[in-house]
Amino acid sequence: MKNRFLSGCFIVLAIVVILVIIAYSYGVGIYNKMVTLDEGVKEKWSQVENVYQRRFDLIPNLVETVKGYASHEQETFTAVTEARAQAGGMFNISEQVLNDQQMFTRFQEAQAGLSGALQRLMVVVERYPELKANQNFLTLQDQLEGTENRIAVERQRFNETARAYNTYIKQFPRAILAGWFKFRERPYFQSAPEAETAPRVEF
Repeated sequence: MKNRFLSGCFIVLAIVVILVIIAYSYGVGIYNKMVTLDEGVKEKWSQVENVYQRRFDLIPNLVETVKGYASHEQETFTAVTEARAQAGGMFNISEQVLNDQQMFTRFQEAQAGLSGALQRLMVVVERYPELKANQNFLTLQDQLEGTENRIAVERQRFNETARAYNTYIKQFPRAILAGWFKFRERPYFQSAPEAETAPRVEF
């Protein structure tokens, strides 16, 4: 009788241990997958920042080149400079931007403001045919156009990666573990009809 009791206890204990091991393995697998997806989001975000930084770096040379032909268009130059400064300030808080929807919205608005200022600069360029023939300007124009295209591509890739991550952490029972380990939902880039249109740099 005693042996039967001990045997039964051993079987129950073995089952409990097996269940614990399975649950632990399952939890570790989910956690590791969340880490992998989250790192993917961060990697795509760094690519978005890189292309925005490239545009940011192109602007001073572009403005200086246009100034050489249209020095009296001071209001436009000031608008571009101010928009660039506002957008540049957002690069210093990169981690906060990715973790906070409001900060992310501010980042997007700052970049949209810079896009709008660049559009106004391109309108100025239309008035100066000799500027459009300047080789330095043509080179900068090509670089800016390529950068704007890359921005669109990298934003789309970021959104796709963030969507896959968000979907994964929201599904039950993964949502419970995501809450325990503080995996946060990541924001998306939203299309704004006017502000997020890439500057027209082709003539």
